[in-house]
Amino acid sequence: MSAQWKGKTRGGKAGYFAFIFLLKHLGINAAYTLLIFVSAYFVVFVRSARNPMYYFYRKVLHFSLSKSIRYLFLNSYRFGQVLIDKVAIMSGMESHYTFDFEGEQHLHQMAVSTGGFIIGAHIGNWEIAGHLLKRIPTRVHIVMLEAEHEKIKNMLNQVMTEKSMSIIPIKQDLSHLFAIQEAMAKNELIAIHGDRFLEGSKPVSMPFFGLEADFPTGPFSMAIRFGKPMTFVSAMRMKGKHYHFFATPPTTYPSERKTLNTSLKIAMSAYIREMERVLKKFPEQWFNYYYFWKQNPTS
Repeated sequence: MSAQWKGKTRGGKAGYFAFIFLLKHLGINAAYTLLIFVSAYFVVFVRSARNPMYYFYRKVLHFSLSKSIRYLFLNSYRFGQVLIDKVAIMSGMESHYTFDFEGEQHLHQMAVSTGGFIIGAHIGNWEIAGHLLKRIPTRVHIVMLEAEHEKIKNMLNQVMTEKSMSIIPIKQDLSHLFAIQEAMAKNELIAIHGDRFLEGSKPVSMPFFGLEADFPTGPFSMAIRFGKPMTFVSAMRMKGKHYHFFATPPTTYPSERKTLNTSLKIAMSAYIREMERVLKKFPEQWFNYYYFWKQNPTS
């Protein structure tokens, strides 16, 4: 098995519509209540989501059997909360939530100087992090895979009260690379994930929690080749309706041809260490629902 992703995000249109209906007519807490039953259903019946997460908790983090089962439910429930919160905030209910921003000054520093890359992961609530980047005084371009349920994205756009980001879709014709190059020429910011790749790309195998996993080189290679700094960000859901946004100090890596591979490995290692740091504190907020590691899950 590997970290190759099939291009689809867990969830469906019916589920989104159900939660949007509850948000509009009964409020956020009612949606959370429904989520208890939905989470239990996923834990019991949906193997495609349950089995990879059980592997993560039991084989990677070495949780006990009872703790692994408990975290299966917590993970499913937290994922549902993240979806509900995303819809609620983007539809104008931001006042129901509180936020704090650790390391926000690093993004401001990049915005007023060279621009650069904001690299996240499928940990916590990336969409909310992107929505809140409107605080940064420059244009932020969110790079997304076209395969991530285009119809659902269009439907969510209908409930958003404002467009606070520019989206660059990743396309087969590689036109997204020209859009990224144009943004870098203007010293703007690129926000992109660093933990998923699709078939046909060339990942690099890296140790992650002591086991080998494949990671995409694209986000890190582009930042290095453009000579731009990169920062690693996360937006974690805390108790209540509170989110903690965190950004690491921006780092620029040498881009000379003879040092390019070394720079790439160092940058990716730093990114993975940051992922490990966050997941050790918030193991229930890992949202990659497939066998991420290269080892055979039956072994």
